[in-house]
Amino acid sequence: MTSELERTLESLLFLSADPVPAAALSDATGAELHEVVTALERLREHYDFERRGFVVRELAGGYTLSSHPEAEGAARRLLAKPRTPPLTAAQAETLAIVAYLQPVSRPEIARIRGVSAESAAGTLLERGLIDAQAAADINMKSAVELLFAAGFSTADATSDISGRGVFAGRIMACGGRDVRHRRLR
Repeated sequence: MTSELERTLESLLFLSADPVPAAALSDATGAELHEVVTALERLREHYDFERRGFVVRELAGGYTLSSHPEAEGAARRLLAKPRTPPLTAAQAETLAIVAYLQPVSRPEIARIRGVSAESAAGTLLERGLIDAQAAADINMKSAVELLFAAGFSTADATSDISGRGVFAGRIMACGGRDVRHRRLR
C-alpha cells in the first residue's frame, strides 16, 4: 500500500465514525470517483493479504473501517469493562478553577462560575481529582491527574497559541478574573 490516495482514504475512514459514501471521499480527496473505488478495493485487499486487524467494509451506502471479525471476542471483553464517563462542562470548569486558585473555597468557586458548584465538586471528590481540606478549601489532588483527565499527555500541551493557558481561557470564559500568573502546584 504505497498510494497517496490509499493513505488519505485510510485516514479519512479512520476519522469517520459513520460510513462515508465514495462520492464524499472523492470530493474530500479531489480524486475521480472510479479512482477512489479502486483505491478502496486495493486497501481492502492489502488489509486481507497482510492479515491486518482492520477491514474495509461497504455499509449503508458508504465505506467504513472496522475491526476484523476474528478480533470480536477480544473487542467484546475490552468494551465490556466499565468506563469512567467524561467530565461535564460544569465539572471541567470547576476543575479548572481549582487548578488555578487552589486552595479555593466552594463559595469562591460558585462566585466565579455564577452557579452552585456542589454537584460538580462532589463528583470531582468522588473521582479523586480534588481533595477537600480543612476550612472547606479544595486542592488539586495532582496536576498530572488533572492533565490526564482533561485529555492532555504533557504539561506543554496546556498552553494555547496566545500563550495563555487553556484552563485560564476557560476560567475567563466563565467570568473569572485573569489568573495567568497562577501555576499548578
